[in-house]
Order: sequence, then C-alpha cells, then structure tokens
Amino acid sequence: MILSKLRPLLGQKSLALWRPMSDHRVLPIQPSRWQWTKFKDLFHFYIMLGVIPLGLITAYANVFIGPATLSEIPEGYTPKYWEYYKSPITRFFARYVMTSPQQDYEKYLAYLFMENEKRQLRMLETQVKQKIAERRDYQAYYYRPVMAKYHRLQREVSDYLETIRGE
Repeated sequence: MILSKLRPLLGQKSLALWRPMSDHRVLPIQPSRWQWTKFKDLFHFYIMLGVIPLGLITAYANVFIGPATLSEIPEGYTPKYWEYYKSPITRFFARYVMTSPQQDYEKYLAYLFMENEKRQLRMLETQVKQKIAERRDYQAYYYRPVMAKYHRLQREVSDYLETIRGE
C-alpha cells in the first residue's frame, strides 16, 4: 500500500505498448506486476504481524515497567536468577525462554562425566589390547570351547618349536 503510493513519485513512466484489437478498444501490453504485488503484500503482512506488535510490547515495557533498580535484599530471601537482569524483556526471556545457569552448569557436568566415562573405557580397551599382545592371547567375548582347545594346542606347538630353535 505504501510502496504503491510511492511508485509515481519515483518517476517511473509506463512503457506499455498499445496494441489495437477489434473496434476502438486497445489493450496495453506490459510486463506482469504480479510478483511485485505479491512481495509487497507479504512484506506489509509480516510487518504488521511481527514488527508492530513487538515494537508495541517493547515500548510498553520500557515506558510503563521501566528498567530494574537496585535495592536491598530482604533477610532470608534468595533472588531468582532472572531477577539480576535490568531490562524487563531480558528478564522475561531469561525466565521463560532460555535455560537457567544452574541447568547449563549441570548439563556441562553431565557432558564432562560422559566424556570421562568414554576416556576410561578407551584406556581400559588399550590395556586389554596390551595384555592380549603381551600374553599372545586371543579376544574372546564369548565362550567357544572347541575353538579355544585348538588355539591352546597351537600355542603349545609354537612354544615347543621356539624352545627347539633356541630363541
């Protein structure tokens, strides 16, 4: 609406061609302005939908509520974490939208705990692999007696061959 009123002031002249049809009527041939009109309508719609209400809420909060002031804390009262912010809008977001500092700290501690558990499991896995290499053992996550028997037999044969060779 506003942009339509400004269009004649921009000095754009219609470059439309006139094509005579039957009789005395003529049809102006010009490019379509549908995309421009659609953009303009959506632009105005979202301005009205978002910017104006948020601007009014911000103005109301700043004019009628105002910034927070420092005052003495009553005996036995523990202030909430959102009460430390100066602006009422920031206090609203801190209270209802964002997470509390305690929750952020606990999430960080949980992250550290999980990373420490992973580190300990990795260390245990490397120790197991070192012991397997040191003892020339095999990985057995489950019990297979037939395969273990043959492996022990093969190990005995290899130990016997080493003693014969003298290595």
